[in-house]
Amino acid sequence: MGDGYAIPSGLIICTDSYTVSDIVRLINVLIIKYRLECTLRYHTPTQPRLYIREGSMPILRDLVRPYLVKSMLYKIGL
Repeated sequence: MGDGYAIPSGLIICTDSYTVSDIVRLINVLIIKYRLECTLRYHTPTQPRLYIREGSMPILRDLVRPYLVKSMLYKIGL
């Protein structure tokens, strides 16, 4: 719950310690299974991060809200 943050255009999940191929695999699952619009962004040349676009935030909120503690709801813009 702590490794990500909302931005005005969506959500960044800090996947800095994962390999690019692992992140791409996760992106594919999120796109295919949940219809989330996501992409890979680099924070620095060696820190790839998962980006979920603003248009997918309502879907993401519905998916993860039951599992978040109240103090972390701000991370998904609630």
